[in-house]
Amino acid sequence: MTGQTRLGALLMTYGSPTSLDDVATYMTRVRGGREPEPELVTEFRRRYQVIGGSPLVAITRAQAEALEAALGGEVPVAPGMRFSEPTVEQALRDLASRGVTRVAGIILSPQYSPLIMGGYGRAVDAAREAMAADGAEPPEVVMAGAWHREPGFIAALAGRIAESLARVPADERDAVPVLLTAHSLPRRVADQEPDYLTQLEETASAVAAAAGLDRERWTFCWQSAGHEPGEWMKPDFADLMPILAAQGHRRVLVAPVQFLADHLEILYDIDIGAREQAEAAGLSFSRIESLNTDPRFISALKAVVRRPKMTSTSSPGAR
Repeated sequence: MTGQTRLGALLMTYGSPTSLDDVATYMTRVRGGREPEPELVTEFRRRYQVIGGSPLVAITRAQAEALEAALGGEVPVAPGMRFSEPTVEQALRDLASRGVTRVAGIILSPQYSPLIMGGYGRAVDAAREAMAADGAEPPEVVMAGAWHREPGFIAALAGRIAESLARVPADERDAVPVLLTAHSLPRRVADQEPDYLTQLEETASAVAAAAGLDRERWTFCWQSAGHEPGEWMKPDFADLMPILAAQGHRRVLVAPVQFLADHLEILYDIDIGAREQAEAAGLSFSRIESLNTDPRFISALKAVVRRPKMTSTSSPGAR
């Protein structure tokens, strides 16, 4: 590239259907072109209808706006979805139109798995190739990789836990068990990604420590197991609800350590599914408020953008 380097940032996540009529098409994109079974589409249409549609794209736009403001307006920020609009290509074209020549690519999952999240890098490559084919000079993109140890991110989650526990009656507050959750994986996938599992466990441990939780009080577990055949990771939070009740607990708090915004896996799988499971076991249920545009979380993203490898003009591109 020639001329002055201008840094931008790209916030990437998977997206959401634009309407109930878009659910089947969206699910086909997520499944790599394989059409979902009609009964699966019907079920997911029902879930999206129950929550009033996913707010993920709107929240990601708001996160991008908040991050750009936190960066003083000097670093343009754009949201790019892997499976819906605005696409990664649209986001890169937008950044290029604003004079950006170098992009910090941030996947909105603090933990990174090449197998699970490599599709984002491929989407970036495809977007840059499409721009070059049009005669445009695509910005260089440097991918952030894992950022689960970022202090601001850990502090933001710990703060959300403290805020939730503060709403519990004082005489019960110190006894509430906390379930720190991540999206479940097929066992065959998890076996190929031990580093990713380690990152999730490190996040849970760091958040629990920052929140001042005794070790016997919190559990790392899984949620939102998919509909594919085969074994999925355990324990699922549904399995833990009756166990907690049998131990004499009266309440449970769920705190996702991987999801950064409200979407289907929060608003349905936790707020409806987990709540029903907890109440069926006789537990009073609550979950932490999602990070969304929490200023502490936006500060963590700002720190990721400002990392030396993101800003150094001597570093190679992502791919």
